[in-house]
Order: sequence, then structure tokens, then C-alpha cells
Amino acid sequence: MNDQPTLPYLLDDDPFPDIELAWVEPNGLLAMGADLSVPRLLKAYQSGIFPWYSHEDPLLWWSPDPRAVINIGEFKPSTSLKKFHRKQTNLRVTKNEAFDHVIEACAHIPRQDNGTWITDSMIEAYKTLHRNKAAHSIEVWFDDELVGGLYGVGVGAVFCGESMFHKASNASKIAFWYLNMHLAHYNYQMIDCQLLNPHLSSLGVYEIPRVVFSKQIRELREASINATCWVPGEIQDRSIGAHS
Repeated sequence: MNDQPTLPYLLDDDPFPDIELAWVEPNGLLAMGADLSVPRLLKAYQSGIFPWYSHEDPLLWWSPDPRAVINIGEFKPSTSLKKFHRKQTNLRVTKNEAFDHVIEACAHIPRQDNGTWITDSMIEAYKTLHRNKAAHSIEVWFDDELVGGLYGVGVGAVFCGESMFHKASNASKIAFWYLNMHLAHYNYQMIDCQLLNPHLSSLGVYEIPRVVFSKQIRELREASINATCWVPGEIQDRSIGAHS
């Protein structure tokens, strides 16, 4: 007997189900359908939900348990990363200067199955979200070449990370380091990393129960962030002893 509940199909105006109704297997599958409009995406992230699907799938919505996070201030760059950072005289890190290039680079990361979950419709949806000042990017440059970066969605004092890429050694780690420094300066409290993987684990990301994550999202999603936070430009190196 199959006890798996029916997966809700959302029409454009339907609300999301309670995240505690998400499936156990596959972990966190909550609903399908609806669209990738700005209001729908913002409501999703404010509720601890995100879209994730491949080209052959319908639009799927997820809220896994546990949830991968890191609080601002908890990231500690490794000794080797700090040493690498000190040696880079041609390194520059920016915010919101090349969002379109970052998301497209993330979509074209070589993967074992030769596929991607960042579909064309996802790319266009997040570009629109960026134009509406809700999605943001971090870019790592060596001279004038974009060699790494990440993007995500701001929800009050939470940054919901979506994807990262690198074309040079340590570039995505540098992006994550500078993201943490930048968010700390503007009083963000947490980075939502969604699902844990070995790379995120190496950066200090860990898992918390979904019920705890949901409580934190509700507490932090209405926080006001200074409007200058995501004005395009270079991110200042605020690390202690970075060049000593």
C-alpha cells in the first residue's frame, strides 16, 4: 500500500502548503505548478521554500529537512585560503556588477549527469528578480576576468544562496568569504544554503532542523537592510589581518 500523499498542484493564485507537509522522500518535495513570477518567488523564500527542477520536470517546490545554513560570523577562512588571498595582487571582489554573467556561469558548470537545474526559465526569472532588487550576486575578478561568484536572494536579514561557480582555484571560496564579510557589515544574520554538500561543509555550513530554520526565517524576514548594501561596486576587504 502506498501511503505517500498526493503532491499538491498549485495554480497561479494558490498559496503554498505548510512546509511541514513536505514529503520525507524525496526529502522536502512540497508542491508543483504555479509560476516563477516575482511575487511567487518572494513568497517562497519568505516561507522557507525554493524552486528546484530540471528541464524534463514540472516546476517543483522544496523545503528540505534538515536545512543547510551558516550564521553570519561563523565562517572561518582556512589558513591556506588566507595565504592564497594575501598573494593575490590582481584580485577584486564586487557585488551586483555582473549578475547575468554569474547566473549563466552557474548554469553551465560541468556536472556528472551533463544536466542543470538552472533552466532557461529559472535564469530569466532570477534576472527579473535581480532587476527588482531582490536577487544579488558576488563576483570575483582576476584583473578583468570573471573567475568566480555566487548569487542568491535577500529575505530581510537572511541571504538565501542559490549557486556558485569558479573558473580558477579558490574563487568560489573567496566569493563566499567576501559575502560573509559584506553581510556582517550590513547586519545580516544568516545564510541559507538549502542542501548540504561536501563543498559547503568544507566552508563551515551545517544542518539544522527545518522547524528551527522556519522559526528563524519568520523572525528575520521583516528586517530592514540599508539600501546601500547592494549598490553595485567593489566589496571592501574587512578581514582581520588579511594582508599581514
